[in-house]
Amino acid sequence: MLREHYPIDKLFVEVLGYVPDLSLELVKIDRYLEDEKLYRLIKKDLSVRRPKTMQTGRNSTPVDVILRMLVIKRLYGYSYEEKERQVSDSRRLRQFCRVYLNTVPDDTTLIRWANLIQPKTLEKFNQRITQLAIERKVTRGRKLRTDGTVVESNIRPPSDGRLLADSVRVLARSVARGRSLLKASKQKVLEKFEDFTQSAKGISRKIGETLRSKKEAAQTAGRQQYVQLLAMTEQTIDWAVQTQKQLQKQSQRSAKRLAETLTTFIPLARQVIQQATRRVLQGEQVPASEKIVSIFEEHTDIIRRGKESRPVEYGHKIWLNEVDGGIVSHYRILDGNPSDEQQWKPSLKAHIATFQQPPFQASADRGLSSEPNEKLAHDLGVQHVIIPKRGYRSKARLKHEHKAWFVKGRYWHAGVEGRISVLKRAHGLGRCLAHGLPGFQCWIGWGVIAGNLAVLGRT
Repeated sequence: MLREHYPIDKLFVEVLGYVPDLSLELVKIDRYLEDEKLYRLIKKDLSVRRPKTMQTGRNSTPVDVILRMLVIKRLYGYSYEEKERQVSDSRRLRQFCRVYLNTVPDDTTLIRWANLIQPKTLEKFNQRITQLAIERKVTRGRKLRTDGTVVESNIRPPSDGRLLADSVRVLARSVARGRSLLKASKQKVLEKFEDFTQSAKGISRKIGETLRSKKEAAQTAGRQQYVQLLAMTEQTIDWAVQTQKQLQKQSQRSAKRLAETLTTFIPLARQVIQQATRRVLQGEQVPASEKIVSIFEEHTDIIRRGKESRPVEYGHKIWLNEVDGGIVSHYRILDGNPSDEQQWKPSLKAHIATFQQPPFQASADRGLSSEPNEKLAHDLGVQHVIIPKRGYRSKARLKHEHKAWFVKGRYWHAGVEGRISVLKRAHGLGRCLAHGLPGFQCWIGWGVIAGNLAVLGRT
């Protein structure tokens, strides 16, 4: 049964008299988390864990504890294991998380609960935090600065050889487990099966070493090695398909899970084969939108932003709206690698939806510069539009951009880079450690929420 909170422990309250008080930052954050609407958003998602989670079953970890421990995790950049240890060892964190003298939930328990919270819920959670910031006069939404960045997926730099070797490894491992399960159930299994995992890994490494040379002989040898690796992958897929069909006929839960794993990875392995064939054997330039860079994080986009230090990035581009007071009022994860110029209109629309009025001042980098964008902002009621023009600037334009309010606005806009840097360094938006697209979306959501709570705790 889903519990809301632990009862206050009088003994724990007495013990607190002998330890230092909570930091002022945590005291303020604690007050924000007491908001009933924030609490109900999280409780609604947690209540669907089982059909009768709200009525029957043993008592669960309280909703209040789950919410606060997830906040602590991202606020201080802890892993799930570190979070458990830190809260267990600190009486003040026990107080903040409302655990008191009860057992702190372990990492696996919190992971299971955290996986129930949906990305849309976290978007609403952040919107509510913004509303609380407005109510407590932390921000008025008079100024808006908007910018984008890239959050990387947790993958290594891709190559066709590595992707093929990964496909062989995952499929062969699942086939081996499926065969063992079928044998235990006294089912007939394929007599012939060879695990190519180590061979594929070795060939993949040789391909990397061979293709370092640009000589024709090395390129030919590399293509021959790719042919061997492709043949191994295709043979492994054939065995995987046959094993999948057998597993789907079984009633055991473990058999169904293995069948689902094969259902997920077989199409991805086929896509990797098609991609390698087109690129390596046929010499075709495969568009970025058709490429796969990881079979584990297949949602990952290939992003080129023209940066010399990072010419290619693998992850997703995210776009942030920051308002006066340092609050990120809106965030969104972009599909693919769209032009920055397209992000101006949705940013203004999102701001107006949140604050019920246009900002007095709105600023962006020169990548969003265009006459339609400036006209749109003025039409929506923005008084000061601060977007430096790209390319040639007329004397009239130079005079416009040297006005005091424009220059001052440019200085203020530079702060968005600092906000992005803090989110990356302190709150995990440099690299996503969660799995899958929903996991990526939740990782971004919790990072932005933690960043906003940290700002509110210091205000």
